[in-house]
Amino acid sequence: MHSETTIPAMAMAFALLGMTLAASAQEDGMSDRRTLSVSGQGKISAAPDVADINVGVVAEAQTAREALSQGNQAMASLTEQLKGRGVAAKDVQTTNVNLSPRYAQPPRPQPGQAQQGQEGFTPRIIGYSVTNSVRVTVRDLAKLGELLDAVVTAGANQMNGIGFRVEQSEKLLDEARKRAVADARRKAEQLCGELGMVLGAPIQVTENSGFAPPPPQPMMGRAMMMAAESVPVSPGEQELTVSVGVLFEMTRPE
Repeated sequence: MHSETTIPAMAMAFALLGMTLAASAQEDGMSDRRTLSVSGQGKISAAPDVADINVGVVAEAQTAREALSQGNQAMASLTEQLKGRGVAAKDVQTTNVNLSPRYAQPPRPQPGQAQQGQEGFTPRIIGYSVTNSVRVTVRDLAKLGELLDAVVTAGANQMNGIGFRVEQSEKLLDEARKRAVADARRKAEQLCGELGMVLGAPIQVTENSGFAPPPPQPMMGRAMMMAAESVPVSPGEQELTVSVGVLFEMTRPE
Protein backbone atom coordinates (compact mmCIF):
# COMPACT_ATOMS: atom_id res chain seq x y z
CA MET A 1 0.00 0.00 0.00
CA HIS A 2 1.51 3.32 -1.07
CA SER A 3 0.92 6.60 0.72
CA GLU A 4 0.62 9.83 -1.18
CA THR A 5 2.04 13.16 -0.06
CA THR A 6 0.48 16.30 -1.42
CA ILE A 7 2.60 19.13 -2.78
CA PRO A 8 1.51 21.60 -0.03
CA ALA A 9 2.45 19.08 2.66
CA MET A 10 5.88 18.54 1.09
CA ALA A 11 6.44 22.31 0.90
CA MET A 12 5.57 22.67 4.57
CA ALA A 13 7.98 19.89 5.51
CA PHE A 14 10.86 21.49 3.59
CA ALA A 15 10.11 24.88 5.17
CA LEU A 16 10.21 23.42 8.67
CA LEU A 17 13.44 21.59 7.85
CA GLY A 18 15.01 24.80 6.59
CA MET A 19 14.04 26.69 9.75
CA THR A 20 15.51 23.92 11.91
CA LEU A 21 18.80 23.94 10.02
CA ALA A 22 19.02 27.74 10.20
CA ALA A 23 18.41 27.71 13.96
CA SER A 24 21.02 24.99 14.41
CA ALA A 25 23.56 26.96 12.37
CA GLN A 26 22.87 30.08 14.44
CA GLU A 27 23.33 28.17 17.68
CA ASP A 28 26.57 26.65 16.39
CA GLY A 29 27.85 30.12 15.41
CA MET A 30 27.15 31.48 18.88
CA SER A 31 28.39 28.46 20.79
CA ASP A 32 31.96 29.79 20.93
CA ARG A 33 30.94 33.33 21.94
CA ARG A 34 30.51 33.90 25.66
CA THR A 35 29.46 37.19 27.23
CA LEU A 36 29.47 38.68 30.71
CA SER A 37 27.09 41.44 31.84
CA VAL A 38 28.12 43.68 34.76
CA SER A 39 27.04 47.01 36.23
CA GLY A 40 29.28 49.79 37.51
CA GLN A 41 28.61 52.88 39.56
CA GLY A 42 30.49 56.16 39.93
CA LYS A 43 29.69 58.76 42.57
CA ILE A 44 30.93 62.28 43.16
CA SER A 45 29.76 64.91 45.64
CA ALA A 46 29.57 68.63 44.96
CA ALA A 47 28.43 71.76 46.74
CA PRO A 48 25.47 73.44 45.00
CA ASP A 49 26.11 76.82 43.41
CA VAL A 50 22.53 77.78 42.53
CA ALA A 51 19.28 77.88 44.51
CA ASP A 52 15.71 78.01 43.21
CA ILE A 53 13.11 79.44 45.57
CA ASN A 54 9.36 79.56 45.05
CA VAL A 55 7.70 82.54 46.68
CA GLY A 56 4.38 84.23 46.20
CA VAL A 57 1.73 86.61 47.40
CA VAL A 58 -1.82 85.80 48.47
CA ALA A 59 -4.20 88.77 48.52
CA GLU A 60 -7.84 88.79 49.58
CA ALA A 61 -10.55 91.40 48.97
CA GLN A 62 -14.30 91.71 48.55
CA THR A 63 -14.11 92.07 44.78
CA ALA A 64 -12.00 90.27 42.21
CA ARG A 65 -10.62 93.57 40.90
CA GLU A 66 -9.54 94.64 44.38
CA ALA A 67 -7.86 91.32 45.10
CA LEU A 68 -6.04 91.39 41.76
CA SER A 69 -4.92 94.98 42.29
CA GLN A 70 -3.54 94.21 45.76
CA GLY A 71 -1.75 91.14 44.43
CA ASN A 72 -0.21 93.14 41.58
CA GLN A 73 1.04 95.82 43.96
CA ALA A 74 2.60 93.26 46.27
CA MET A 75 4.28 91.46 43.36
CA ALA A 76 5.61 94.76 42.00
CA SER A 77 7.15 95.51 45.40
CA LEU A 78 8.59 91.99 45.53
CA THR A 79 10.08 92.32 42.05
CA GLU A 80 11.69 95.64 42.92
CA GLN A 81 13.18 94.12 46.04
CA LEU A 82 14.67 91.27 44.02
CA LYS A 83 16.05 93.67 41.42
CA GLY A 84 17.61 95.81 44.15
CA ARG A 85 19.28 92.70 45.56
CA GLY A 86 21.00 91.97 42.27
CA VAL A 87 18.66 89.30 40.90
CA ALA A 88 18.49 89.53 37.11
CA ALA A 89 15.13 89.74 35.33
CA LYS A 90 15.82 86.43 33.53
CA ASP A 91 16.06 84.71 36.91
CA VAL A 92 12.50 85.65 37.95
CA GLN A 93 9.75 83.61 36.31
CA THR A 94 6.02 83.62 37.05
CA THR A 95 4.83 80.10 37.81
CA ASN A 96 1.22 80.60 38.91
CA VAL A 97 -1.54 83.23 38.85
CA ASN A 98 -4.82 82.11 40.35
CA LEU A 99 -8.07 83.95 41.12
CA SER A 100 -10.71 82.10 43.12
CA PRO A 101 -13.87 83.05 45.07
CA ARG A 102 -14.19 82.69 48.82
CA TYR A 103 -17.45 81.30 50.16
CA ALA A 104 -19.26 81.86 53.45
CA GLN A 105 -19.09 78.93 55.83
CA PRO A 106 -22.27 77.51 57.41
CA PRO A 107 -22.80 78.69 60.98
CA ARG A 108 -21.86 76.24 63.71
CA PRO A 109 -24.86 74.81 65.57
CA GLN A 110 -25.29 75.93 69.17
CA PRO A 111 -25.29 73.33 71.95
CA GLY A 112 -28.54 71.40 71.82
CA GLN A 113 -29.39 72.78 68.37
CA ALA A 114 -29.71 70.38 65.44
CA GLN A 115 -27.29 70.93 62.60
CA GLN A 116 -28.83 72.24 59.40
CA GLY A 117 -28.93 69.94 56.41
CA GLN A 118 -27.44 70.69 53.03
CA GLU A 119 -30.66 72.36 51.94
CA GLY A 120 -30.36 74.80 54.85
CA PHE A 121 -27.16 76.38 53.56
CA THR A 122 -26.65 78.01 50.18
CA PRO A 123 -23.01 78.85 49.29
CA ARG A 124 -22.49 82.60 49.04
CA ILE A 125 -19.45 84.41 47.66
CA ILE A 126 -18.06 86.80 50.25
CA GLY A 127 -14.81 87.75 48.54
CA TYR A 128 -11.98 86.73 46.26
CA SER A 129 -8.46 85.44 46.69
CA VAL A 130 -5.55 85.98 44.29
CA THR A 131 -2.36 83.92 44.37
CA ASN A 132 0.68 85.03 42.38
CA SER A 133 3.81 82.87 42.56
CA VAL A 134 7.28 83.24 41.06
CA ARG A 135 10.36 81.05 40.87
CA VAL A 136 13.55 82.93 41.66
CA THR A 137 17.01 81.64 40.72
CA VAL A 138 19.65 82.79 43.18
CA ARG A 139 23.25 82.58 41.95
CA ASP A 140 24.96 84.09 45.00
CA LEU A 141 24.25 81.61 47.79
CA ALA A 142 26.11 83.75 50.32
CA LYS A 143 23.23 86.25 50.08
CA LEU A 144 20.41 83.72 50.00
CA GLY A 145 19.37 84.15 53.65
CA GLU A 146 19.25 87.94 53.31
CA LEU A 147 17.27 87.64 50.10
CA LEU A 148 14.65 85.39 51.69
CA ASP A 149 14.23 87.83 54.53
CA ALA A 150 13.95 90.70 52.05
CA VAL A 151 11.18 89.11 49.97
CA VAL A 152 9.14 88.42 53.11
CA THR A 153 9.60 92.02 54.18
CA ALA A 154 8.51 93.13 50.70
CA GLY A 155 5.17 91.34 51.08
CA ALA A 156 5.69 87.71 50.15
CA ASN A 157 3.44 85.61 52.40
CA GLN A 158 3.83 82.27 50.67
CA MET A 159 7.00 80.20 50.39
CA ASN A 160 6.77 76.80 48.70
CA GLY A 161 10.26 75.45 49.21
CA ILE A 162 13.83 75.84 48.13
CA GLY A 163 15.92 73.63 45.86
CA PHE A 164 19.69 73.53 45.40
CA ARG A 165 21.53 72.37 42.29
CA VAL A 166 24.85 72.44 40.52
CA GLU A 167 24.41 74.45 37.35
CA GLN A 168 27.53 73.40 35.44
CA SER A 169 27.63 69.66 36.08
CA GLU A 170 29.20 68.38 32.83
CA LYS A 171 32.72 67.99 34.25
CA LEU A 172 31.35 66.26 37.33
CA LEU A 173 29.37 63.90 35.13
CA ASP A 174 32.50 63.09 33.13
CA GLU A 175 34.39 62.17 36.30
CA ALA A 176 31.53 60.08 37.68
CA ARG A 177 31.24 58.32 34.32
CA LYS A 178 34.93 57.39 34.39
CA ARG A 179 34.51 55.94 37.86
CA ALA A 180 31.45 53.94 36.78
CA VAL A 181 33.24 52.40 33.79
CA ALA A 182 36.31 51.58 35.92
CA ASP A 183 34.04 49.94 38.48
CA ALA A 184 32.33 47.84 35.81
CA ARG A 185 35.66 46.72 34.33
CA ARG A 186 37.04 45.85 37.78
CA LYS A 187 34.05 43.62 38.48
CA ALA A 188 34.27 41.98 35.06
CA GLU A 189 37.98 41.22 35.46
CA GLN A 190 37.38 39.71 38.88
CA LEU A 191 34.54 37.52 37.63
CA CYS A 192 36.53 36.35 34.61
CA GLY A 193 39.45 35.46 36.88
CA GLU A 194 37.20 33.41 39.13
CA LEU A 195 35.72 31.64 36.11
CA GLY A 196 39.07 30.97 34.44
CA MET A 197 38.18 33.13 31.45
CA VAL A 198 39.85 36.07 29.68
CA LEU A 199 37.99 39.39 29.56
CA GLY A 200 37.41 40.64 26.01
CA ALA A 201 36.14 43.84 24.45
CA PRO A 202 32.91 45.57 25.53
CA ILE A 203 29.99 44.81 23.22
CA GLN A 204 27.27 47.05 24.60
CA VAL A 205 27.08 49.91 27.13
CA THR A 206 24.08 51.60 28.74
CA GLU A 207 24.13 54.59 31.09
CA ASN A 208 21.90 56.22 33.67
CA SER A 209 22.97 59.39 35.46
CA GLY A 210 21.68 62.20 37.67
CA PHE A 211 21.97 63.99 40.99
CA ALA A 212 20.82 62.04 44.02
CA PRO A 213 18.76 64.49 46.10
CA PRO A 214 19.33 64.61 49.83
CA PRO A 215 16.37 63.33 51.88
CA PRO A 216 13.58 63.90 52.59
CA GLN A 217 12.38 65.71 49.44
CA PRO A 218 13.81 65.81 45.89
CA MET A 219 16.19 68.67 45.22
CA MET A 220 15.69 70.20 48.66
CA GLY A 221 18.37 71.63 50.89
CA ARG A 222 19.38 69.83 54.08
CA ALA A 223 18.13 72.60 56.31
CA MET A 224 15.89 75.64 56.04
CA MET A 225 14.84 77.37 59.26
CA MET A 226 12.85 80.59 59.20
CA ALA A 227 13.28 83.00 62.09
CA ALA A 228 11.76 86.39 62.81
CA GLU A 229 14.65 88.45 61.47
CA SER A 230 16.76 86.11 59.34
CA VAL A 231 16.53 82.93 57.35
CA PRO A 232 19.54 80.64 57.94
CA VAL A 233 19.99 78.23 55.03
CA SER A 234 22.38 75.31 54.68
CA PRO A 235 22.86 74.10 51.08
CA GLY A 236 24.80 70.98 52.11
CA GLU A 237 26.11 68.76 49.32
CA GLN A 238 24.55 66.79 46.50
CA GLU A 239 25.70 63.48 45.15
CA LEU A 240 25.94 62.87 41.43
CA THR A 241 25.69 59.23 40.43
CA VAL A 242 26.34 57.54 37.10
CA SER A 243 25.41 53.90 36.59
CA VAL A 244 26.53 51.90 33.57
CA GLY A 245 25.70 48.44 32.36
CA VAL A 246 28.41 46.84 30.22
CA LEU A 247 28.23 43.63 28.22
CA PHE A 248 31.73 42.19 27.77
CA GLU A 249 32.91 39.37 25.57
CA MET A 250 34.99 36.73 27.29
CA THR A 251 37.11 33.94 25.83
CA ARG A 252 38.89 30.81 26.98
CA PRO A 253 42.60 31.20 27.82
CA GLU A 254 44.91 30.03 25.04
